[in-house]
Amino acid sequence: MTDSNRLVSKIVINGTLEAIWRELTKSDEPQAAVFNAWLHTQALVPGASLQMRTGDGRNVLVIGKVVEFEPPHRFVHTFRFTQYDDPECTVAYQLKQLEQGVEVSLIVDNLPVGSRTAKDMKGGSTMILNTLKAVVETGKPTLGTRIMYALFSKLGFILPKRTRAEHWPL
Repeated sequence: MTDSNRLVSKIVINGTLEAIWRELTKSDEPQAAVFNAWLHTQALVPGASLQMRTGDGRNVLVIGKVVEFEPPHRFVHTFRFTQYDDPECTVAYQLKQLEQGVEVSLIVDNLPVGSRTAKDMKGGSTMILNTLKAVVETGKPTLGTRIMYALFSKLGFILPKRTRAEHWPL
């Protein structure tokens, strides 16, 4: 659902709050649900800087700051793609225990309307939630997603020079 500069995506996952929370906040291995990127942060506390980096660490894809961190129900951070000059937006993951599983909401606020960020976030949010569901319920992303990630790992050289890690100190 989109309301001008807000994007809300939801999914119900057959898994535990803890397993889903770990997938969304882990920094000790790639986040399979989030394009196999690595979360790098000073700490998961409000005000701390964070980055999402490529697997080899050479490129920073996203920068932001932690806004809220309330395990295992709510994680909010600012978000800006390093390859675009678009303004930052805010991303919130909300987890709610239901009888049939865990409802995961991915909410993007202050989405710069008509921007490349908005376009990427609209498709990306659905993919993140579907991949999160697959990872939690089966232990791995779908075959198509695994193939895409393998291609990403080989094509890092095509990312813009402005995304190189040396340009984005944590």
